[in-house]
Amino acid sequence: MTLPAILQGLRLPLIGSPMFIISRPELVIAQCKAGIVGSFPALNAREKDGESLDAWLTQIKEELDRYNQSNPDKPAAPYAVNQIVHRSNTRLERDVEICARHEVPIWITSLGAREEVYEAAHASNGVVLHDVINNRFAHKAIEKGADGLVAVAAGAGGHAGTLSPLALVQEIRSWFDGPLFLSGAIARGDSILAAMAMGADGGYAGSAFIATEEANAEASYKRMIADSGADDIVYTNLFSGVHGNYLKSSIRAAGLDPDELEHSDSTKMNFAENREKPKSWKEIWGSGQGIGAVDSVVTTAELVDRLAREFNAARTRLTEELRSY
Repeated sequence: MTLPAILQGLRLPLIGSPMFIISRPELVIAQCKAGIVGSFPALNAREKDGESLDAWLTQIKEELDRYNQSNPDKPAAPYAVNQIVHRSNTRLERDVEICARHEVPIWITSLGAREEVYEAAHASNGVVLHDVINNRFAHKAIEKGADGLVAVAAGAGGHAGTLSPLALVQEIRSWFDGPLFLSGAIARGDSILAAMAMGADGGYAGSAFIATEEANAEASYKRMIADSGADDIVYTNLFSGVHGNYLKSSIRAAGLDPDELEHSDSTKMNFAENREKPKSWKEIWGSGQGIGAVDSVVTTAELVDRLAREFNAARTRLTEELRSY
């Protein structure tokens, strides 16, 4: 199946994943200008703090329009908005209406498959990708109307799954030939090419972008990303009710032992706008396992340049090596 037109012609087959707190218009705009899809969670525009989703979408669209007028031969990539479809998200209906009115080109849905959300996206000419951690959820999302999938495999940041990317992509591709992007330790251009070799249409990367100048993260968080590797990540459901990957150093700084964490459950999930973490958890920071590829804080443009160089070098290397087979 051919990719929807909106996902074709990217500089790199890569989506910058939407990250809670981290992804704001500045990062999204920089990602799109660099040639990859930039995205943010609608819930990041915290209305109680005076940050309007409507204003954010207007800012992104106007800035990308100006960029495209000045760079007709190298237009920006499209942007995406993530909708958390969990029942605790009391803003969902309003946020969906705002995104439909702005004709958001790519919608990324998470933590639930809702037909009415897909219908709203399609009515405004949007393409919908749904986050899944296993084949069962993938079937549900496509049956309810999603256009494509993001396979969130072991090692991904955020609410990661436990399945090997090889197994997850393999099982989805046994029945689905539509848009499929892979999440899970995507922090080098080689990894993007590997995702495509497995059968995905591209990668889905977040953690590496935390260590960029445009990311809305504290300097100490960015430094911790650059100084850490896969062994510095712990997988736990304590902090949100859903299993995710977190930096051990930030957990220790909060006075907890990352090797002796309690277990939580899915009833603790809460995406209402008035949700608050316990004070001691304020600076417990998420991260995927791919951050060993990150050694410094750079601009988004510099990071995408690196990924593009690595992608092209890996493609050339493999082309030469495969001639002997």
